[in-house]
Amino acid sequence: MSALVSSIKEAVKEAMRAKDKPRLNALRLITAEFKRVEVDERIDIDDARALAILDKMTKQRRDSISQYAAAGRDDLVEVEQYEIDVLQAFLPEALSEEELAQLVADAIAQSGAAGMQDMGNVMGILKPQVQGRADMAQISQLVKSQLANRNA
Repeated sequence: MSALVSSIKEAVKEAMRAKDKPRLNALRLITAEFKRVEVDERIDIDDARALAILDKMTKQRRDSISQYAAAGRDDLVEVEQYEIDVLQAFLPEALSEEELAQLVADAIAQSGAAGMQDMGNVMGILKPQVQGRADMAQISQLVKSQLANRNA
């Protein structure tokens, strides 16, 4: 069992002892998603896969927040935001704008990307490096802008 999965299971136990229902519910959502992936894909989850799952869950909650906010459901926005806070406690520290720009520049240099047609190669290099530490949509925008600047 990966260190991340075991730390989440330990957090579930702590939340039970503290009778912290909202945190316990959020943690149970995480463990349920881990179990679903283990059963569906017949694998044991390692840290890299756990990070990918947590990243996906965070993205889903951000999407839900935007929809709930548009519908005026502030009560549901608060619940989703709390779940994001719990999820982010287990994700690595987010990268700064400067670090992201440097990683993108390094990946472009490493791949030898000449234009937009090479974006997939650059993203393939970046994804394992930034998984759980940055929003992939933000990375995609940075890559597009830097590749566009090379063409100009």
